[in-house]
Amino acid sequence: MPTSSASTTDSAKSASGGVQSLERAFDLLERMADAGGEVGLSELSASSGLPLPTIHRLMRTLVACGYVRQQSNRRYALGPRLIRLGESASRLLGTWARPYLARLVEETGETANMALLDGDEIVYVAQVPSKHSMRMFTEVGRRVLPHSTGVGKALLANTPDAEVRALLSRTGMPAATEKTITTADGFLAALDDVRRTGYAVDDNEQEIGVRCLAVSVPDSPTAAAISISGPAGRVTEAATERIVPVLQQIAQELSEALATQNPA
Repeated sequence: MPTSSASTTDSAKSASGGVQSLERAFDLLERMADAGGEVGLSELSASSGLPLPTIHRLMRTLVACGYVRQQSNRRYALGPRLIRLGESASRLLGTWARPYLARLVEETGETANMALLDGDEIVYVAQVPSKHSMRMFTEVGRRVLPHSTGVGKALLANTPDAEVRALLSRTGMPAATEKTITTADGFLAALDDVRRTGYAVDDNEQEIGVRCLAVSVPDSPTAAAISISGPAGRVTEAATERIVPVLQQIAQELSEALATQNPA
């Protein structure tokens, strides 16, 4: 059976040595995620620069595999099979991070966490507990809203203000404690502080008596942050000056390790 020129182009190797049709399919999935999970073909064509017939062919394949579903309004949405992949990838990311979190515990004496931004929520994907006996709200798998956490601030610090306001309007800003930031303007001011200082603070905002310091993992394949949490009496301003450089160094090392998980 003859192969069309379009099919030949799609199956050809890309400039990076990969299979072009695969690269295009994954690019479309990422563009759908960036657009909120549901798009029309014309939107994908405009953002990707690909012709509509090419996009339609790729989307048909993704629909057949369950990674995309076609809605009744003829728009396309991310499919349920991606959930299993995402959950497995999150667990694996947490596994890779654990040795770095263990070093954080060794060097700071406090509980270390890794969290991702999943939709409008923060999800904790890895934790190494401190040797000190103190139970805190963080645990692997727990989901919280970003506005009351240090990792939430670290993850949203470089997000445009309009997008942050839209997220906050969707989630609301309930007070976990009397110190929780409950206004969009207040939260945006806190994000300004993160950009200025290079780290985020949760000062009794999620749990009274607990202070958290967090930094984002630079160039992570998905937005990620690491943090330490401990009693406010230990995680003082003086301790912050000592802990933040350690957090930043380990975040950079973790970033470099994640970048080498898929060697060329």
